[in-house]
Amino acid sequence: MRLTKYGHACVRVEDDGAVLVIDPGTLTERGALDGVDAVLITHEHADHLDVDALADALGRRPSVTVYTHPDVASKLDALDGVVRTVQSGDSFEAAGFAVRAYGGWHAEIHPEVPRVVNLGFLVNDSMYHPGDSFDVPEGAQVDTLFVPISGPWLKLAESVDFVRAVNPRRAYALHDGLLADPGHALYNASLTRLANCEYARLAPGTSVD
Repeated sequence: MRLTKYGHACVRVEDDGAVLVIDPGTLTERGALDGVDAVLITHEHADHLDVDALADALGRRPSVTVYTHPDVASKLDALDGVVRTVQSGDSFEAAGFAVRAYGGWHAEIHPEVPRVVNLGFLVNDSMYHPGDSFDVPEGAQVDTLFVPISGPWLKLAESVDFVRAVNPRRAYALHDGLLADPGHALYNASLTRLANCEYARLAPGTSVD
């Protein structure tokens, strides 16, 4: 598989001509959806779900299928007919990729802020995208983990503990669009030292195999 990190929380997965995109939000370059075959949405927040961008992509490729939790699907009336609902624990195929859903809830922002549903997605038993959560994909042997590093719901110690709990071969920064350059430098240095695996932040548009 080829993995391309786009702005903030979006990851594009390509293999043998098929294209799967996870969480194209309002902080993501719209080019992430070029040629897309299927989309996975972890939760409803706008930095993970840009409905207008999805509608534009569907206008160009009406065969695209979107997979997400029923609570999110109920907010996607503009995408009527292309949305398939999945729940935590479900295994399914999206554009030829084997996907399994994990988790269930967005990490807590504050006790007075209602939590929304959140699914993490394991793709081809290899790459894990947790959305806005630190839910560990129990029983999975993850090769590549995308780890959230910044947001109103997390702190660095939680990112480190999450990487160590998943125990991947390598980890890349996710949910990184809210940091300025000094913040990126600090988080990169800390996670490189503490993650206990290969770690890096991929600039938007960077691909790895």
